[in-house]
Amino acid sequence: MKKKKSKKNQTNTNSVNQKLGETKNSAKLVLFVFGIGPIIGIIIFLYSKGFFNPPTM
Repeated sequence: MKKKKSKKNQTNTNSVNQKLGETKNSAKLVLFVFGIGPIIGIIIFLYSKGFFNPPTM
């Protein structure tokens, strides 16, 4: 008796890969916004308060 080779459904695996790709991209976007965003905000705040200006005597 020969065993039948089972074929996976290609459309199912493709849709799963697309969903994983979208999840990875959205996760990267969220990490970028919440990681880099506050740093840029702090720099702008400190610059507006004169933190980066040399002290005058």
